[in-house]
Amino acid sequence: MRAAAAIFLLSSLAGVSCRDSNAVAAKATPSKDDAYAERRARMVETQIVARGVRDPRVLEAMRTVPRHFFVDAAQGSQAYEDHPLPIAGNQTISQPYIVALMTELLELAPKETVLEIGTGSGYQSAVLSTLAREVYTIEIVPELARSAAAKLKERGYANVTVKEGDGYRGWPEHAPFDAIIVTAAPERIPQPLLDQLAPGGRMVIPVGGFFQELKVFTKDQSGRISEKDILPVRFVPMTGEIEKTTPAAPEN
Repeated sequence: MRAAAAIFLLSSLAGVSCRDSNAVAAKATPSKDDAYAERRARMVETQIVARGVRDPRVLEAMRTVPRHFFVDAAQGSQAYEDHPLPIAGNQTISQPYIVALMTELLELAPKETVLEIGTGSGYQSAVLSTLAREVYTIEIVPELARSAAAKLKERGYANVTVKEGDGYRGWPEHAPFDAIIVTAAPERIPQPLLDQLAPGGRMVIPVGGFFQELKVFTKDQSGRISEKDILPVRFVPMTGEIEKTTPAAPEN
């Protein structure tokens, strides 16, 4: 699976374990001298709220997580604009709207555990960390796995654990997960991910080849899976290879 965030083509559309995620969120809250705070606030109002995202916790995460920190320095001036940006490994960091939309669709509660497939720059992981108790994230590109782990540690997102490996198989050692988010498109739903979804859990994932649909899968208490189509998208394809563990953000 490629770890890039989605390239969303419809932009014109209207410490760890049981630590309290609020403590993590506090570390990410911008200080008064944060030169980017105003730009984040404008991004949320004009790009995200304007397109229908309403979850107040998601909006607050988008206002506080420093997207500019997770992009290349040369791209910093564009960090809060309405489009994806290139990152290492010929990958991208998603358009802010698609990050917010997918996060809202997860319906995360503060005590839940989430699995992310495709760490990329670590930006989506940071957003998730402010909303959930634990975030486990898998990245297949070694350079991105190491960089994201280092950046997340530096910013104090201590409830995020990063692993280099093949996300198609999920992370059974930490399953079941209350929510799963996938930022690359398989042509068919990976059965291991459905198996690792907890009863009552939600998975947000793009599915398809050239034509893709963003979908939400929900598992009820009896284990039955329901599926809902959200909108057409264009993500990089999911790929896979032999899994191997890499350094993750250490526990503090």
